[in-house]
Amino acid sequence: MHDWELGDLPWQGNTVVCVAGGPSAKEADLGLVKGKARVIVINESWRLAPWADMLYACDPKWWQLRAPKSDEFKGIRVTQDLPLALELKIKRVGLSHGKNEILIETPGLLGWGHNSGFHALNLAIQAKARRVILVGYDMSVAKGVHWHGRHENLSNPDKRAVERWRLILDEQASLIRSLGVKVLNTSKDSALTAYPKVPLAEALYV
Repeated sequence: MHDWELGDLPWQGNTVVCVAGGPSAKEADLGLVKGKARVIVINESWRLAPWADMLYACDPKWWQLRAPKSDEFKGIRVTQDLPLALELKIKRVGLSHGKNEILIETPGLLGWGHNSGFHALNLAIQAKARRVILVGYDMSVAKGVHWHGRHENLSNPDKRAVERWRLILDEQASLIRSLGVKVLNTSKDSALTAYPKVPLAEALYV
């Protein structure tokens, strides 16, 4: 399962910005949200906001090959891999493989959704965010795979994969609204359709 109670986070009622790896993330001025919201960076996107509150990465190989040094990122580090969490002494969440939905009943147990961006959103919701702002959730490879280019020695998504991610995330919109959480999408080119698109400069105030 998992070994972390998300109630440890003092994030209730906060705005949380989730920064994924889509090409649009590189265009986002994340300085606009520094000190005004909690920030979860995903995988390589820690480089866009090394001051973020949390770094989440699902893939153990990413942690082994690409993880920042402790003096480069000082926020909370989170993975879903138990051996890696023990080795690196970082936080761990559980994933309910095959359950492609936002889960809230068991703190620290997240829906699968097939991608880290889904996990980060589920994390923010379990941490009782009132608003979640999506950055770099392009859900398309039309303008490239990631803002930083293709991963070397790691897997990269293709058109079919990101379309599956999009469908799963769009399907969660009504559930998320029922939880009283507002989700805003700052990528104007995002393939997501179920969340309002709002420029990052405005998203904190909508």
